[in-house]
Amino acid sequence: MCGFPLSIQLLTGLVQMYVILIIAVFTPGMLGNVFIGLVNYSDWVKNKKITFINFILICLAASRISSVLVVFIDAIILELTPHVYHSYSRVKCSDIFWVITDQLSTWLATCLSIFYLLKIAHFSHPLFLWLKWRLRGVLVGFLLFSLFSLIVYFLLLELLSIWGDIYVIPKSNLTLYSETIKTLAFQKIIVFDMLYLVPFLVSLASLLLLFLSLVKHSQNLDRISTTSEDSRAKIHKKAMKMLLSFLVLFIIHIFCMQLSRWLFFLFPNNRSTNFLLLTLNIFPLSHTFIIILGNSKLRQRAMRVLQHLKSHKTPTTLLHSIYIIAKKNL
Repeated sequence: MCGFPLSIQLLTGLVQMYVILIIAVFTPGMLGNVFIGLVNYSDWVKNKKITFINFILICLAASRISSVLVVFIDAIILELTPHVYHSYSRVKCSDIFWVITDQLSTWLATCLSIFYLLKIAHFSHPLFLWLKWRLRGVLVGFLLFSLFSLIVYFLLLELLSIWGDIYVIPKSNLTLYSETIKTLAFQKIIVFDMLYLVPFLVSLASLLLLFLSLVKHSQNLDRISTTSEDSRAKIHKKAMKMLLSFLVLFIIHIFCMQLSRWLFFLFPNNRSTNFLLLTLNIFPLSHTFIIILGNSKLRQRAMRVLQHLKSHKTPTTLLHSIYIIAKKNL
């Protein structure tokens, strides 16, 4: 994208620590998502067909790889060559890429919540049964709605001129400049929050319905055998833990996004606010490993990768081990 005028040897101690932190956060996030993508892709090639949930996991991994890359590149540029983002077009381009990748990641992760609900929960209501029978259509419709909402978001930004107005205001008029920044930041945050309202409410509803389904099963102990009930309860609780983890991480992610946006608007030249960019990787990093631990197939493959790393005395990278394990399954 651009050349960095500074070498690592010439960087200050604080900048060196910042770069190390970026790499430390970036690496596991990339490896975890590459692992999910490779495992599901290898199953696709091996079986010559793919289930809809595996396709969603591949798309989720790809979107998170893109999202982590955008944050990584932005963090490096903002620290080493901040003047690059003094251009309105570059800021807008970076923002568009990040919003698209983060939105895809969020809505695809929400699809997993819907999948767990319709696959695990049991209700006799006709609407729930209709949704359960048309699971694939429900997920496709949900993703199409996410695409529509993303288009509406960008149209609103253009109509409200939220992107460009800040760049045509003379900075010599500090009062007008400061007030305009606050107004635009508030407008953009409101519009931005609308994008995350639907996936949050859907995930919350999925968690509550799974809980109600678990309560219902617990109340029917007399009509269901103990073994069957224990099995159902474990499945419900496992799914609920994954959904609860997703919601907690989702809330943290939204909070960090809004805080970083406000601070970047109010203190655009304060380089210490760049550290906030690192928090944007908490969600894709943590939730990726929750998916791996919560999925028996992914968990078993991950254990095999770790065993492969331990059994080889010669130096080998984690990516090479993942590739070898994936190749053996073809």
